[in-house]
Amino acid sequence: MSQENNELRAAALACLLSRDPVEKAKQTQILYQRWLQGELTLSNMAEFDVPDLPGQPDKPELVAPRDLPRRRNSAETGVAPLIHAVNHIEFNAINLALDAIARFPGLPEAYYADWMKVASEEAKHFTLLREHMISLGYDYGNFPAHNGMWEMAQKTHHDPLIRMALVPRVLEARGLDVTPKMMDKLRGTGDLRAVEILELILEEEIGHVGIGTRWFNYLCDQRGVDSLATFKDLLDNYFDGQLRGPFHTEARKKAGFTDAEMALLEGSA
Repeated sequence: MSQENNELRAAALACLLSRDPVEKAKQTQILYQRWLQGELTLSNMAEFDVPDLPGQPDKPELVAPRDLPRRRNSAETGVAPLIHAVNHIEFNAINLALDAIARFPGLPEAYYADWMKVASEEAKHFTLLREHMISLGYDYGNFPAHNGMWEMAQKTHHDPLIRMALVPRVLEARGLDVTPKMMDKLRGTGDLRAVEILELILEEEIGHVGIGTRWFNYLCDQRGVDSLATFKDLLDNYFDGQLRGPFHTEARKKAGFTDAEMALLEGSA
């Protein structure tokens, strides 16, 4: 994929449309370095025709969450299906960050800089997990996966406030809750390299959820709406009692969740 485009949002869209996950991750990291080095302009008012679906490879096969096989450790596959599931989440997260840049015009430069940083870190996570999976004898695409994160992205295409509330602060924040248990499971199998990678991911994902919090609160302020009441309405409208606990309160507070928001989540789960 050519990275000749010198405008950040157009170049992010080109990365988003790439179907090769390895190339997408590589070009996303290159794009962030070009941004940091001042090589790119920003047209934050430009409207781009961003498709409903990002560029995706033919594999993994995407199925409904209920149709995924149980990720049991086995003599044949070991922990590879678990690593693959996280790898797929990170691939989706690259696309979600790139989409947040390309799709939504009219936001401050700091918004695009934040999400470019997120995209680069998600690309790093994807690459680390894929390299580890290769060391186990597998690769990204070898197991089926679900598309739940992207389905929520489609439901929030029309409004960056709703996107910030529900994708980083609900779906991606769920990773803060479940990663410690995954690390314990992997530690028990002796896969200490996977634990190292997940420790890094957990620390950086706190920052990513925090960026979602920052821009959700910014957009609430811009529109003169109460952030807690707005968050509650969105949870009620989009999740309808489907939230699951327990919650990693310490990590979520580092990511900007207030006591009132944590109480709201606890009451909704």
